[in-house]
Amino acid sequence: MRIAIGNDHAATEMKQDIASYLEKLGHTVINVGTDDTLSVDYPVIAKEVCDLVAEGKCEKGILICGTGIGMSMAANKIKGIRAACCSDPVCVRLTREHNDANVLTFGARIVGSVMAEEMVRVFVETEFAGGRHQKRVELIAQLEGK
Repeated sequence: MRIAIGNDHAATEMKQDIASYLEKLGHTVINVGTDDTLSVDYPVIAKEVCDLVAEGKCEKGILICGTGIGMSMAANKIKGIRAACCSDPVCVRLTREHNDANVLTFGARIVGSVMAEEMVRVFVETEFAGGRHQKRVELIAQLEGK
């Protein structure tokens, strides 16, 4: 799977760890985040990752900032993106199964590296359940046109 990953200055080390972890799992990682700790504007990075996902160049995206909240807010402004800010694997599994989330956001200041790896593993391995959830995902997509 091709996965776009982006981060701001608060999450450089976490992004590097997660990118390495994804590669060990056999995924191709497209790094569009910063590799520095100098301040950057997270909405710019969120747009780059989400454009890759929305255009079908990557199957999924991961965005990491201090809390995950700012990245989530910016990501959900991009048409076709269903970003979920999570801090535990259960929420990650449910947002994949029920909401077909295509972007995961989380905070490097909120979750530790072991938890982050587990969340990412669940994100890439969990399939959308479809069924009754499909209608709701379609209703979310309709909101983008308003």
